[in-house]
Amino acid sequence: MYICYIHDMSEPVVESMAEVRNHLADVLDRARRDGVPTIITRRGKEEAVVIDLDEYRRLARIAEDAEDAWLNRKADEAEAEGREGAVSIEEMAALLRDHHG
Repeated sequence: MYICYIHDMSEPVVESMAEVRNHLADVLDRARRDGVPTIITRRGKEEAVVIDLDEYRRLARIAEDAEDAWLNRKADEAEAEGREGAVSIEEMAALLRDHHG
C-alpha cells in the first residue's frame, strides 16, 4: 500500500542563506500561503527547509503514528514468539533509539 505523506506541497525553491536573509518574510509567506517549501543552502550545501507550520505538525503526527505502529508490531512479534522472543522495555527503548539514531 502506498500512502502519500506530502500532499498539496509544491516543488521546493532552493535559495542560499544570503538570499533568504534578504527576503525572509517572502519565504515565510510562500510557505504559509502557497505551500511552497524553501530549501536553504549554505556554501552550496542544503542545510534546512522552511515549510508551513501546519504541514510540519501534520508530518510530525505521521512520523509519531508510524513509530507507534512499529513499536506495536515489534511488541506483537515478541508476544507471538513467546517468552523466549520477548524483549524488556529497556531493550525496546534501545531498539527504538537504534532505529531512529
